[in-house]
Amino acid sequence: MGTTPLNVLLTLAAGVVTGMLSGAFGIGGAAFSTPAIRVLGVPAALAVGTTLPSILPSALAGTIRYVRESLVSWRVVAWTAPPGVVCAVLGSLLSSRVPGEGHWLMIATAGLLAYTSWRMVRPRTTSEEPSATRPLQRRDHPGLLLSVGAAAGLLSGLLGVGGGTIMVPGFSELARIPLKTAIACSLVCVGVFAVPATLTHWSLGGIDWLAAGLLSVGVVPGARLGAALAIRAGARRLRLAVAAFLGAVAVVYAVGEMLALSR
Repeated sequence: MGTTPLNVLLTLAAGVVTGMLSGAFGIGGAAFSTPAIRVLGVPAALAVGTTLPSILPSALAGTIRYVRESLVSWRVVAWTAPPGVVCAVLGSLLSSRVPGEGHWLMIATAGLLAYTSWRMVRPRTTSEEPSATRPLQRRDHPGLLLSVGAAAGLLSGLLGVGGGTIMVPGFSELARIPLKTAIACSLVCVGVFAVPATLTHWSLGGIDWLAAGLLSVGVVPGARLGAALAIRAGARRLRLAVAAFLGAVAVVYAVGEMLALSR
């Protein structure tokens, strides 16, 4: 990556935006940071690995804010994170064996995200948040949490897809965990997933540490701001924001993979 003052400022700005996405939506933020640092001159071979070190400080900064609001369910994290880590490693090992170089699987993932986005937007007949008169009937049993963690980790390892794009809808739509808690738990798990991934890419020499360091500086205030905005948002507004984000990611993934297949 270039070391001009403009490049440095733009990389810091990319870190802030990445942190905001991470804190607000419970994701790693690579959907933004990876193409951003590519534009700023980081080679494609280093781009994925370079974004990983910034995930941990971003997740930590956002998590601290959510913990203060008692929104993190450590039971959910304990059941979700271990299978996610194992399956992320397995997915990395299997990535070269996926037919079509992962393009069709990525398109299927985009379809899943689009469907989830639609489900979150459509009118609901039950309360979005628990209340004294109509409590939320959660289904966060261990088997489901293990499955969500495994799916998130496997897709993350196979395709480099942020685990949060799978965990947030999995927690909120399948396990019926309140959305703010789902985002908080996903953010914790994303941080856990990033540790072995970072170590692996580091051992392979796949990280531009200058860009990674600048991103890491920017994500901390961004994640705190994103988490604060999510905490203050009303349930309906936050659900629409998450749905819009997932829908946008689905479109970007689908279009990108279809263009790659057409070449």
